[in-house]
Amino acid sequence: MDIVRTPDARFADLPAYPFAPHYLDIPDLEGGKLRLHYLDEGPSTAPPVVLMHGEPTWSYLYRKMIPGLIDAGHRVLAPDLIGFGKSDKPTRKSDYSFARHVAWMRSWMDAVDLRGAIFFGQDWGSLIGLTVVTQAEDRFAGAVLANGALPDPMRIERLLEAQQNSPDPEAFGRWQKFAAAADRMDVGALMAEGLASVQPSTGVLLSAGERAAYDAPFPDATYQAGALAFPSLIDPERLGAEGVELFTAAWAVLDQWRKPFVTAYGKKDPVLGWFDTVFQKFVPGAQGQTHHTFADANHFVQEEKAPELVRIIDAMRRAR
Repeated sequence: MDIVRTPDARFADLPAYPFAPHYLDIPDLEGGKLRLHYLDEGPSTAPPVVLMHGEPTWSYLYRKMIPGLIDAGHRVLAPDLIGFGKSDKPTRKSDYSFARHVAWMRSWMDAVDLRGAIFFGQDWGSLIGLTVVTQAEDRFAGAVLANGALPDPMRIERLLEAQQNSPDPEAFGRWQKFAAAADRMDVGALMAEGLASVQPSTGVLLSAGERAAYDAPFPDATYQAGALAFPSLIDPERLGAEGVELFTAAWAVLDQWRKPFVTAYGKKDPVLGWFDTVFQKFVPGAQGQTHHTFADANHFVQEEKAPELVRIIDAMRRAR
């Protein structure tokens, strides 16, 4: 497995990102090692919160939430998925699969050895994160999900019904085609355009420095195999039998999950903004909870609704 590592200089003086890096070597599944980066902020003895990002972002996405969670009395851990942020980046698209991402993040989860944590995930942070959480459910006291999904291979109609409720059911297919055809991705521009699409309702626009921060992990296209591969990992031929088994096993746990499970979704997101109902209907721990929708927010609610998300996570901890 050929790997590139983004030079540290790319991450110097990023806006509102003063956090110290932490690194962990995990197996690359081919006999070598990958260096995974994560943030670990707040008192080590405080109740932990795990924040997991998705495509094409990194832990920078959580810069607005981390200070508020620390002030509320939490320890905050935010890993960079392999291929993103300050973590190592295999250079071939074929190096990436859903099963590998789950194994990599499970290695990290076991190493940090959390107990009583609250999980927060969004986008691919929900697919990978929820799969890992259900494999290590004894480590978690609850979950908050924002603009995410988790396919159920045995009951695919659940997701199909939610997809049809979207104002644009074909949006994800177009995103897949775009990523498959691209040889590079302008991440800063994509983030800025996505947030600008909901203006002026949320009042969130990325500065030039913030756009550069989202581009920082990717000096050139050599570093972007993961970002370009991610949208296709859900395709049946890429997912494979192992991936299907992982989804099925995750839902077997969620079908019996009685710990608090809360959704907080931006409804201007045509791709994932309508999958909250799946969890509300079928996860026992989600029933009877106060769920949240943001009519004026798009896909990256962490940028648009950080204070609200902090309050939602903290309320779950205080209700325990």
